[in-house]
Amino acid sequence: MSKRRYDSDKAKIEIIKHAIQLFSQHGYNQTSVGDISKASGYSKGHIYYHFENKEKLFVLLAQQSMKNWHDKWLQQESSYTTSTDKLYGMAMHVLYEYQTPLLKSGQELASNPKSSPDSIQQLYNLAITPMNAYRAILQEGIDQNEFVHGNVDTWTVLLGTWLGGLCQLTNTHNLKSLEPLFQQAITIFLKEIKKGGV
Repeated sequence: MSKRRYDSDKAKIEIIKHAIQLFSQHGYNQTSVGDISKASGYSKGHIYYHFENKEKLFVLLAQQSMKNWHDKWLQQESSYTTSTDKLYGMAMHVLYEYQTPLLKSGQELASNPKSSPDSIQQLYNLAITPMNAYRAILQEGIDQNEFVHGNVDTWTVLLGTWLGGLCQLTNTHNLKSLEPLFQQAITIFLKEIKKGGV
C-alpha cells in the first residue's frame, strides 16, 4: 500500500464495495472494521479516515441503497402514462426491490442497543423517500383529475403502510406468486380514490 500513490477516491470506492458485500453476507453485527480492512486491502486507519466508524459507514451505504431504489423507480416511471398505471408500477417496484442486500443488516443496526439514536433515526428517515414517491403519484392523479380530491397525506400513509405490510410476505413467498396480491391491493385502493371507479 505504501509503495503506490494513495488514491483517496479509489480507496473509498473499494472500501464501500467490500463493506456492502460483507454486510450483505454476514450481517451488521458479524462484520467488523477489521473484516472490511482485510477484504478491501486498506488499513483500519484508511477506513476511519473516510468513515467515522462502522455505524456511519453502514448508514451511508443504506442511504446510497435507497437512492438507487429511487433512481430505478424514476427510470421506470416515465414508461407509465397515467397515475393509475404508476400506482400498479410502483407496487411491482416495491415488491421486487424491497429485499435489498442490506435490509437485514439495517434491521440489526436499528435493534442494537449500542447503536446511536442519530444513526437509527437516519435509517428510519430513509422511509421518507418511498413515501414521497407515493405522494407524488397520488398528487399527480388529483392534479390531472384522475383521482378524486382527498387528503393526499392520509392516502400516502395508508398506501405506504399497506405496501410495507405486504412486503413482509417476501420473506416467505416467491416474489412472482405475490404479484396478484400486490396488484389487488392497488385495485382496492383505487376504488376509493379514482374518479368513476376502477
